[in-house]
Amino acid sequence: MERQIKETRDKIILKIKNAKKIQEIEKVKIESLGRKGELTLLLRKLGSLSKEDRPIIGKLLHQYKKEIENTIQKVTTELSNLEKEKKLKNDVVDISLLGKRRDRGTTHPIQLVLKEIEDIFLSFGFNIEEGPDVELDYYNFEALNIPKDHPARDDQDSFFINNEILLRTHTSPVEIRVMERQQPPIRIIATGKCYRRDSTDSTHSPMFHQIEGLAVDKNITFGDLKGILTVFVQKMFGKDRKVRFRPGFFPFTEPSAEVDVSCLLCKGKGCRSCGYTGWLEIMGAGLTDPSVFAKVGYDSEKYSGFAFGMGAERIAMLKYGINDIRLFFENDLRFLKQF
Repeated sequence: MERQIKETRDKIILKIKNAKKIQEIEKVKIESLGRKGELTLLLRKLGSLSKEDRPIIGKLLHQYKKEIENTIQKVTTELSNLEKEKKLKNDVVDISLLGKRRDRGTTHPIQLVLKEIEDIFLSFGFNIEEGPDVELDYYNFEALNIPKDHPARDDQDSFFINNEILLRTHTSPVEIRVMERQQPPIRIIATGKCYRRDSTDSTHSPMFHQIEGLAVDKNITFGDLKGILTVFVQKMFGKDRKVRFRPGFFPFTEPSAEVDVSCLLCKGKGCRSCGYTGWLEIMGAGLTDPSVFAKVGYDSEKYSGFAFGMGAERIAMLKYGINDIRLFFENDLRFLKQF
């Protein structure tokens, strides 16, 4: 029987060494060591041997089994390395070829404008503040000199959640929140989303972005407001831009003004875009009304201030020559990739 075992071992070892693929090795492994493999069947015959032969044959079979397993592992590793080398030779990379260019996202034009505005006012010494989108009626209206029966509420048709809570219609409530917790001097801007019940068209959206500015200190005048906003406009739109201040009305500023910039398309000569006036409106502004200071406990005899507000969409449309506000919200890559 020893002779039969040795012949079986030699035959299996030869098959393993002659194998050209890993799949062939697996086949030999099953044929020799599987449940019905040659070596397995010989091991099962141990029980039929005499007590004297059983330990000798058993030791020999386990020795050959271990040798076959080691050979399988060795040849499998060699074949695996050969396959890797072959694959590497066939997969040579030509480093002189141009790589595949991946599409990259771009910053949204609204964010570009907000970032630029923030950078400009940071350079003026202003700080950036934030406030909640869901606001109390008190901060959105009453503290800004807009009581419940004030006609100005009709101009800001609002999304009310209940009688005292609404989606803010402007970023002006941030002014009140800052003044409540901080004494002058104050120089801040606040940016964020605002919401009004506007029908969507080329110039209106129920959700838009606004930038609010506030400065409070001793001896602030309308001249300071004009100076700050004139420099801002020239930094934002170019040094050749002219600025015009027209009388206006806002409940929380007195006096109030509408701020215009000379038309970017016709350079102030008059065209269809500016209604042939040569001017484009960009924001509202004014000196802070003393009644607002009274709400936050400021002494209006000691302090004065100015405030202004502008729409980021409006600024972006003027800066980039965009004629429809809906383009900002449609996620059309053909539009967004231009920025």
